[in-house]
Amino acid sequence: MAFELPDLPYAHDALSNLGMSAETLEFHHDIHHKAYVDNGNKLIAGTEWEGKSVEDIITGTYQSGAVAQSGIFNNASQHWNHVQFWEIMGPGTGGMPGELEKALVESFGSVDKFKEEFSAAGAGQFGSGWCWLVKDQDGSLKVTKTENGVNPLCFGQTALLGCDVWEHSYYIDFRNKRPAYLSNFLEKLVDWENVASRM
Repeated sequence: MAFELPDLPYAHDALSNLGMSAETLEFHHDIHHKAYVDNGNKLIAGTEWEGKSVEDIITGTYQSGAVAQSGIFNNASQHWNHVQFWEIMGPGTGGMPGELEKALVESFGSVDKFKEEFSAAGAGQFGSGWCWLVKDQDGSLKVTKTENGVNPLCFGQTALLGCDVWEHSYYIDFRNKRPAYLSNFLEKLVDWENVASRM
């Protein structure tokens, strides 16, 4: 099945007062994400991956490790990553559901400790990549980071929360202050009910 660029679940300017400008979303969603969709569709055309789900393409091309597959993997994985990213943010998001708070306290000691660990993973990711809250195969919650477009699907994990730390995701609003972007993301942008629904 062909990749499709989803509409944002909110207006481009809906997050402006929360630290993510309309200009950032116009560049990030309308240009960067669209490029992954367009390039991915060109690369899978006529291959064994045409008609497969994006999840199957990601796990199949990541496991193959073939150089010829790397372009397909990069575009498919970045498309999937961004779909998650748009969905876990939102304006007027409520507080953290009790079940998620309990799970974070059990796994990290406190919600604040989780946020510290998540922010450290994102700030410490050298170059481009992502930081994640994942549910591992044993059911435990962990904070991870991945380079470039690699994501938790590659390791059999469930992504609960992901933050894009490629420069295009924050440079317009935060310039080179990635830690400030991560703090703002956790405090103002995350829809914790969406995160909880992924558990």
